[in-house]
Amino acid sequence: MRILNKDLRLQDVTIMYLTVLATLVVILVASYQAASPPGPPTPAAAPHMAYHMPLDPRGELQLAWNVSYAQQEVLLELRVARPGYGLVLGMSDRGETTDADLVVLWDDGKQSYFGDAWSDNQGRVTLDTQQDYQLLGARQTPEGFSLLFRRPFNTCDPRDYLIEEGTVHVIYGVLDRPISSLQQLNLSRLNMGVQRVLMLRPDTPSPSLPREVLSLEVLAPQVTIPSQETTYWCYVYQLPANMPKNHIVMYEAVITAGNEAIVHHMEVFECSRDIQNVPLYSGSCDDKMKPKNLNYCRHVLAAWAMGAEAFYYPADAGLPLGGPGSSRFLRLEVHYHNPLLLSGRRDSSGIRLFYTPALRKYDAGIMELGLVYTPIMAIPPREHSFQLTGYCTDKCTQTALPPGGIHIFASQLHTHLAGRGVRTTLVRRGREIEVVQEDKHFSTHYQTIRILRKMVTVLPGDVLLTECTYNTEERPGPTVGGFGIMEEMCVNYVHYYPRTQLELCKSHVDPGYLQKYFSFINRFQGSEPCVCGQTGVTEQYSSLQWDSFTGEVLGSLYNSAPISMHCNQSTAQLFPGEWEKQSLPMVTTQLQKQRYPCEGGQLPDDHSSQPTLVQTEPGDV
Repeated sequence: MRILNKDLRLQDVTIMYLTVLATLVVILVASYQAASPPGPPTPAAAPHMAYHMPLDPRGELQLAWNVSYAQQEVLLELRVARPGYGLVLGMSDRGETTDADLVVLWDDGKQSYFGDAWSDNQGRVTLDTQQDYQLLGARQTPEGFSLLFRRPFNTCDPRDYLIEEGTVHVIYGVLDRPISSLQQLNLSRLNMGVQRVLMLRPDTPSPSLPREVLSLEVLAPQVTIPSQETTYWCYVYQLPANMPKNHIVMYEAVITAGNEAIVHHMEVFECSRDIQNVPLYSGSCDDKMKPKNLNYCRHVLAAWAMGAEAFYYPADAGLPLGGPGSSRFLRLEVHYHNPLLLSGRRDSSGIRLFYTPALRKYDAGIMELGLVYTPIMAIPPREHSFQLTGYCTDKCTQTALPPGGIHIFASQLHTHLAGRGVRTTLVRRGREIEVVQEDKHFSTHYQTIRILRKMVTVLPGDVLLTECTYNTEERPGPTVGGFGIMEEMCVNYVHYYPRTQLELCKSHVDPGYLQKYFSFINRFQGSEPCVCGQTGVTEQYSSLQWDSFTGEVLGSLYNSAPISMHCNQSTAQLFPGEWEKQSLPMVTTQLQKQRYPCEGGQLPDDHSSQPTLVQTEPGDV
């Protein structure tokens, strides 16, 4: 083959030469980058962060991050308007400043240092012997200062927090004076704050919106945010008359500028179709004078919490809005978190619904899993960790689900104040085969609908177990199930398609067996004979002398006695069948715990035990 044609002009030869030369340079640079260890990025190379949220109530401290499931690590950027003499960012079980995993930037008056640290049960800070936070860059920005670093999900360091799917409690603080060493730092003496966030998010791209999409904004009507720490504001929105059926395909938060650090979470509920009229109320959700019909607006349409992104439905499904059999009334609930007691702030935040009249192939549905709202299920007092389980049995799914099953793509977990963890698992023929959703650090103060990383298919005959873990160490009496905030719930609202008539698949212990428990405990404690059937369940629980034995026997009852199943249609009627005194589903094989790269092998040799000296780079100031 001839490389050059004699008819080629000098200009053509020159262009070809330069092209080949440029290609060689690109190859050389790429091979060098692949072989060289990563270094601090230049300001121009600062990565785009997919997720971000304000940490403090004024919004002067911002956290941004990316997630890499391939590398099993998170890339974090901390942005601060006024860094003072350093920063503390940490993670702990419930947002405590004690026994926390920390990354600290501090100034000794001459130089700045960056290090992986931890706090003890008194809040005293110690530099970690295994440095798992890697500093990638520090730079000045137009907004102040930015710190870029990364950390694996699991470091196999017992002092470090394990980053998992679910709620992460992030603690933060700013140092107001130089310190010569971390031994001088005690978090109990700092003005620390806490924020909750879903750090690990699905890594699948969002579907595109159809061209004929319309939007509807359900917004608070120029509310003056009360100058108190916590406010739940309710607003009733009325849909247009005779609105035809549409499909909601996406929704997103609309936050009033300046209130990003105060609007904590929001939900939009559809009212019951059986309620013909709901007063157009705007006021506190806790107001005793609010319309009673607001209590019938509980069907979740949308939910957002601070740090959450837009919520997309799968490309072939949408949530019905309008049309026959639906309600014209929606209830917006906004949680304002105002710890600085700021006054005079006006707010029109809410949720923007995107919907289309071009209906998709499937209606999406919402199904309740877990425990029935009843005082029959209770948690003993003074318990560090007590578990209750709600069942959606094989008999119910066999009766109610179509032959091809349903596909769960999102869920919203829910307990009240004593809840500490929620887990829903799929069981098929006695084997746990998949976790639908799990949050080991759940908080009722962080409500949002969570997209699953992987869609879960539930077939007829499958079982869904929803387990909730509670802490009642500070409670002197039993906590019963119910609607009150000091009562408890255990619920997973799963979002799925195709929609079926199964709207509620929940359980509670058989009442007759519970009465046998009361009789046994009363005889054992030498109390008066049980007046079972004449006294309410709540009073019977309260009359017991609670000790470890009483609690253990109650736990054994819940884990062995037959259950009453609520296998309910959307009309609130049970599906045909016998649902009382059902045996508990058997689980013969449990899922194995996920293993991380650092488990079962040697830790890498490059884990330094010394802090990193910080060199601040100029940014795009």
